[in-house]
This record gives sequence, structure tokens and C-alpha cells, in this order.
Amino acid sequence: MATLTRIAPELPVSNLREALEHYQQKLGFRVVMQMPGGDYAIIERGDIAIHLFEDNTGSHSPVGIHIFATDLDTLYAEFQQSGALLTQEIIRKPWGNRDFRLKDEFGNLIKFTEPLG
Repeated sequence: MATLTRIAPELPVSNLREALEHYQQKLGFRVVMQMPGGDYAIIERGDIAIHLFEDNTGSHSPVGIHIFATDLDTLYAEFQQSGALLTQEIIRKPWGNRDFRLKDEFGNLIKFTEPLG
């Protein structure tokens, strides 16, 4: 059977330049590739890759992604300090995991989860 090894979601943004600045300055990602046309880029942090694509139609729906992480308290504090748009503080879920949520400047929701130990 084939093994799945990594996922790299594509998130729509209305301004790629602004999105790259946001993800670098507020969320600590780095740009690893940008298409010459300036409408598509890949950003990474640790083993997480996110593909950003410019969609100026104004009709795209925001996307939600779930990222698993360790040391959630430190990550949350980092994002608080950087000015990220946190939409939910750290909460322990009924199944034991802890998570918090934020939105990027384009309405995409990112959930950071620390699995129960």
C-alpha cells in the first residue's frame, strides 16, 4: 500500500505580496519558492508547507487547515507578540487535545493543535 508522507494545502489570497509579508512577519514562515508571474508561492516552517495562490476574483471561499504542533503555549505567545489575528485562545478539547485558532488577512483559518501526550 502507498504511504502518504506530507500535505501542502493551497490557500487563496487576494494579494500574494501582502500574504507573503504576513506569513513571514506574523507567523514565522519563510518563502521557499515564488513563481515568476508573482501569483503563486510556497512557504515553509518546520515540516509544514503552505502553497499560496493569488485569487482576485473576490469569490473564493476562505480555507481552514489544521496544523499539529508541540509546545503550543510558546507558539501562541509568539503569535500574540507578532500581532497575528488570534481568534481563539488555547482550549482543551473534550477528546484531550489543546488548540488555538487564528485567521490570516484573507480570512483563511489556521488551527494549531497539540495532541494529548
